[in-house]
Amino acid sequence: MAALDGFDHPAWIAGVATAASYGLGLFALFVLLFVLPFLLFTVV
Repeated sequence: MAALDGFDHPAWIAGVATAASYGLGLFALFVLLFVLPFLLFTVV
């Protein structure tokens, strides 16, 4: 795949890893701040 050879640079890998970890952090905060209290108050 010659079209994707330009994305082999370490900066692209670091950028994708940064975006993925940021997304995981946002997902964890969403679960912690919204889903967990929702489940706690619907059960009690």
